Amino acid sequence: QVQVEESGGGLVQPGGSLRLSCAASGSIFSISAMAWYRQAPGKQRDPVATITSGGNTGYADSVKGRFTISRDNAKNTAYLQMNALKPEDTAVYYCNVAGFSPPGRPFGAWGQGTQVTVSS
Repeated sequence: QVQVEESGGGLVQPGGSLRLSCAASGSIFSISAMAWYRQAPGKQRDPVATITSGGNTGYADSVKGRFTISRDNAKNTAYLQMNALKPEDTAVYYCNVAGFSPPGRPFGAWGQGTQVTVSS
């Protein structure tokens, strides 16, 4: 099994910054991609940012220029640096990890989420 744990959420004022972390552990042979999603109350879970094992990144239009995703392959950890936060960024942020467990079985795993609240 693969476990995913997010951390770093909290309450921040508009214009502030937060850094989220996503750590994957367990039966991991390799990780193909790590991604951040978010879900606001009453809304669907939407993708925010993705990073592949090769370092290619992708962002939702709403966060381009404000959020930066990065990863430490040696630690099976991804980060989401969020700057210039807006009230509409308020949501539970989830990390998704996709890869392979020995002996080559694919997996996809979600974390429990971390709350980000942007409010004055």
